Amino acid sequence: MVPDDILGAHDIATSAEMEALGRRIGAELAAGDVLVLTGPLGAGKTTLTRGIADGLGVRGPVQSPTFVLARTHPSLTGGAPLVHADAYRLSDAAELEDLDLDLEASVTIIEWGREAIAHIADRWWDVEIARPIGEADEDPENLDLDAPRTVVVTQCAASGL
Repeated sequence: MVPDDILGAHDIATSAEMEALGRRIGAELAAGDVLVLTGPLGAGKTTLTRGIADGLGVRGPVQSPTFVLARTHPSLTGGAPLVHADAYRLSDAAELEDLDLDLEASVTIIEWGREAIAHIADRWWDVEIARPIGEADEDPENLDLDAPRTVVVTQCAASGL
């Protein structure tokens, strides 16, 4: 479980800082932990996931799962595997449920899953990544450039819990 000192807002200036935050989070995660990452294209969702994977000690490389929908990264240390899923191309919560993710036995990260997560998990960590948006963002080559970001981490639960 992500410790309480990671809750709240974090100002991130570089991709190296984003990975470092991910390593810090990943070192605390265990099977059953679910994180939902939200932010615009190029915000750093996959970069944060790379750091989490490193902190967990899972096999890489970590790449965006946009076209495969989900990737499993086995542990190199005897811990839980990382399941990295992307709900961007899914049309509804039922399609996310159809991926049959093993939430109890894995650490699960779902990009773009905010609208559907309550249908498959009772509790999760919501991670919102904001980055400045401007004219340079219209050029896809600029999406990976270092720029200030704000990462906000909150703990969430499905209604009624």
